[in-house]
Amino acid sequence: MRPLDEPRARETDEDAFDAFYAASVSRLIGQLYAMTGNLAEAQDVVQEAFARAWERRSALDLDGAPEAWVRTVAWRLAVSRFRRMRTALALVRRQGPPPSVPPPEPHHVLLVQALRKIPEAQRRAVVLHHLCDLSVDQVAAETDCPVGTVKARLSRGRAALAKLLADTELDPRTSGLSEVRHG
Repeated sequence: MRPLDEPRARETDEDAFDAFYAASVSRLIGQLYAMTGNLAEAQDVVQEAFARAWERRSALDLDGAPEAWVRTVAWRLAVSRFRRMRTALALVRRQGPPPSVPPPEPHHVLLVQALRKIPEAQRRAVVLHHLCDLSVDQVAAETDCPVGTVKARLSRGRAALAKLLADTELDPRTSGLSEVRHG
């Protein structure tokens, strides 16, 4: 084949593969669904098998049994996923149930609710400075903004939080955020 004909041959390979895909994808998903009992898993493994077939479409004999090749690859993918899942499940069973975690303290819930109501940039600055104990310079470096901007965000964030937390157990006029910080 001459080099000028190569793009035309590639288009023909792609068109033939597209036709093969359109004609067989639903049938293969149905077959893998019957084999695995899980429609979502069948769709996933058939799509992955077709992706692998696409990568080797020039070597795939579309006149032979390409559907059998895709079905076999999809089945092997399903078995491999099942084995990985079974191994992971066995590991989880050996480790036992996770330790129980106590519910958050009421003051923590109040603070998180208030933090959610302030702008994201202010929230991030307040959390990094007051809860993560980072200096203003460190917050500036982590957020990639000038120190002055961090100071402004902290000031505005604290003012907004003071309004939101007024008349609650975290009212800054009667208690300090330092209790929450280390609590």
